[in-house]
Amino acid sequence: MATIHCLDHTFTNIEAIVFDKDGTLADVESFLMSLGQKCSSVLEAKVPGVQAPLLRAFGIEETHLNPAGLLAVGSRYENKIAAAAYVAAAGRNWLEALEMVESTFNEADTYFIPKAEHTPLLANSLETLNTLSKAGLKLGILSADSSDNVQEFLATYHLQALFQAAQGVDGTISKPDPSLFIDICAQMEAPPNRTLMIGDAPVDMKMAKSADAAGCIFVTWGWHAPIPTHLADISLNSWQQLTISP
Repeated sequence: MATIHCLDHTFTNIEAIVFDKDGTLADVESFLMSLGQKCSSVLEAKVPGVQAPLLRAFGIEETHLNPAGLLAVGSRYENKIAAAAYVAAAGRNWLEALEMVESTFNEADTYFIPKAEHTPLLANSLETLNTLSKAGLKLGILSADSSDNVQEFLATYHLQALFQAAQGVDGTISKPDPSLFIDICAQMEAPPNRTLMIGDAPVDMKMAKSADAAGCIFVTWGWHAPIPTHLADISLNSWQQLTISP
């Protein structure tokens, strides 16, 4: 076990740390903006009038992405359901809307394959992960991205050896459902009350608190316009603000 220091806040008796991926370890803002714009433009060609409201729903602004918005924190399933709702509102039946959105998302994906190459590690992430791993902490990734994309990210940046568990969201259950945090803690064989959550979105904080995590660390370095949250125990703007002692 270890003690984690974050500015004036200290977390004691920590066995494990769970990280969000996108916006915490991976630089995704420009990728997600491009993906959301492509999805909305392809869908606009099929259903005129849906692009503008869909961009707002995704959280895409003129120059940046809302880090607490649907595209940034929602699972692929949640984004597809939201997009399908706009198609249905334009007069299409629900099955048609779902099929149209599925084909649209698949087409948009082809412009950004493989995703991992478009979402590099954020500055100092690798150094921090190595430091925490060498200190004996168990590390996990819990992302709203798909499990395939999580594994691709680990493989692309040669991170597999650093993590005891890594999972994404492949079904209808997504953050902030606390069962996701409890499950990854079980995979790491670490109790939630001795596991920290480090993430960049309020859903990360709410999920971990609902699972009785040892603490919630909110990070802001992944976005041009981060949005503060009251749900975190502490907020950091640099990995250098996190230190460890036995």
